[in-house]
Amino acid sequence: MTAYTATVTVRLKGGVLDPEAETTRGALERLGFELDSLRSADVFEIDLDAESSADAEERAGEMAERLLANPTIHDYTVAVEER
Repeated sequence: MTAYTATVTVRLKGGVLDPEAETTRGALERLGFELDSLRSADVFEIDLDAESSADAEERAGEMAERLLANPTIHDYTVAVEER
């Protein structure tokens, strides 16, 4: 077994209201920052042992599907690095 860190980034799908991002965007604009858009995201770092990078990615993807993301309103990405 090899030690991996899987990073799962969960974002709302396009067209889904993102009130956290809208509030933050407004605050940044009041501070004088110009931006085209802003989206919020949750990032989960998962340390796990797996037979391969592909196995670690598959397991982290299953975690995202079953708990970390709601596939109806979220998109997610999984990146895996060996520790």
